[in-house]
Amino acid sequence: MNIRNFSIIAHIDHGKSTLADRMLEMTQTVDKRHMKEQVLDSMELERERGITIKMTPVRMQYKSEAGEDFILNLIDTPGHIDFSYEVSRSLRAVEGAILLVDATQGVQAQTMTTLEMAQAAGLTIIPVVNKIDSPLARAEDVKEEIMKLLNCSYDDIMAVSGKTGEGVKALFETIIARVPAPVPHTVANKSARALIFDFEYSNHQGVILYVRVLDGAVKRDDELVFLQSKHRFIVREVGTFAPEKREAKEITGGSIGYIVTGIKEPGIARVGDTVTTFAHPLQAFPGYAEPVPLVFASIYPETQDEFDDLRASLSKLKLSDSSLTFEEEASGALGRGFRCGFLGMLHLEIVTERLRREFDQELVITTPSITYEVTLKGGEKEMIYSPIHFPDHGQYVSVREPWIIMTIITPHEYVSPLMQILHKHEGEVKDMQDWGHERVEMIVDMPLRELMRNFFDEVKSGTSGYASIAYKPAEMKPAQVTRLDIYVAEERVAPFSRVVPEFRAYEEGEEAVVKLEKILPAELFRVKIQAYVKGRIIASRSIAPMKKDVTGYLYGGDITRKMKLREKQKRGKERMQREGKVNISHDTFLGMIKND
Repeated sequence: MNIRNFSIIAHIDHGKSTLADRMLEMTQTVDKRHMKEQVLDSMELERERGITIKMTPVRMQYKSEAGEDFILNLIDTPGHIDFSYEVSRSLRAVEGAILLVDATQGVQAQTMTTLEMAQAAGLTIIPVVNKIDSPLARAEDVKEEIMKLLNCSYDDIMAVSGKTGEGVKALFETIIARVPAPVPHTVANKSARALIFDFEYSNHQGVILYVRVLDGAVKRDDELVFLQSKHRFIVREVGTFAPEKREAKEITGGSIGYIVTGIKEPGIARVGDTVTTFAHPLQAFPGYAEPVPLVFASIYPETQDEFDDLRASLSKLKLSDSSLTFEEEASGALGRGFRCGFLGMLHLEIVTERLRREFDQELVITTPSITYEVTLKGGEKEMIYSPIHFPDHGQYVSVREPWIIMTIITPHEYVSPLMQILHKHEGEVKDMQDWGHERVEMIVDMPLRELMRNFFDEVKSGTSGYASIAYKPAEMKPAQVTRLDIYVAEERVAPFSRVVPEFRAYEEGEEAVVKLEKILPAELFRVKIQAYVKGRIIASRSIAPMKKDVTGYLYGGDITRKMKLREKQKRGKERMQREGKVNISHDTFLGMIKND
């Protein structure tokens, strides 16, 4: 039977999941009774937010107009820049990619980023304009943009509606005609080889590998070996995705499917590894580059009794999110926890939310930070991943920080507001090009730390949501930054520490104490909130104590009795002022890291 393997790549909200729904419907892969919007977005968070977080494979059977039977293996991919690692992995398992562009929005920044990844992987690109049924569609203009982007002809571009299904059948025929069939190698000794592009963990079945079979065939009871970890295992089950797992007798070369390993130990299976027949092993297939975290935050359990549970939860979560990194660390104020690396702020938000929902974890999360290269006075260089460990003023000579290269596509009318936002966030415009149809492309250099300072929301607001953004890491550059500490009741609260530009230290300190004053509950004593930079208090607020009328129950009598009670209350408050401690709740920590 003929096989075609392809992915759908696009900017966020350009209709990938909706188009996938129509494909599943037209091939009758999913019964009409079970059809729903975003079938392939199985996570609760995906359906709530209307975005794809995890890539999802599915196998469809299609009969062409010529009467031939085909197996079409689709991998639906995320569209947000934070999940580009998911996209890159899916592209290694297929031969073709549908580049989907919204007819109402046109080519966006992330469209170009995903296109570059697909072209680097050597895939056949099929450009498709989606949402042609919309009254706001400008399909002809968008086709011109795609022609300029791909240097292709007008006839190469397909037009579909993921909502109504218009053009989807023609797209199937184009996929069959243009995407090359997989070519498995002829293998002696009945050896098999498969590339791991994802995996998940089941309490009953252990690690379940998502694989693209490169050579031979894999079936139940085969003995395979991981070429990186050298671990052997017996295959418990194999099958395909429809989109739920469906057991099969075997999965053959060129196919996409799953392998149940029965392995329950962490660290054995790795994305990008190759599994092959143990008796007659084949060479490893080139894997994936390790994901590079851009944003770091420390995560602590609400109580230290839950530390081991949090470690187990992170280990299990990493089995379904290989771009998450974590390692154990300790804080004098918060106890033991984990320093975690994320691909962006949305990735951080999704991971922490999954820990709460899927693993019932209550967390304390420090202010997100990036990596700084600090040169100490002795000449040693240290990579600082957490503001807690950033050295005190006077202990270092210089600091360097990571920058990013950002692509922004926006209508002409919003260039001026964008320039003001970029200036505020230390962005340097390196190039501007007219993109046609009243749009302009801006290439910007900017410090990575500025992405965490409400940048995306400001751009969205300043351009009425019409600007699109994509970015990639650039080189390290010198930085004039310092550590801002927050003290509550004369005690430093480590999770509130952050690294800020020196010229903005007073402004950030003032904002922090004002915000904390609003969300921190009152105590029985006056609570001082102070912001420190370079050993000096730069901003201060205080929360008045809760009041109680200790004489309210008295009626009549000598005034001296009331005076004694008030004096006793005064001495108690003075003692609490000296010795009292403030227990900061989980909600307060969350309130401090969220943008208003």
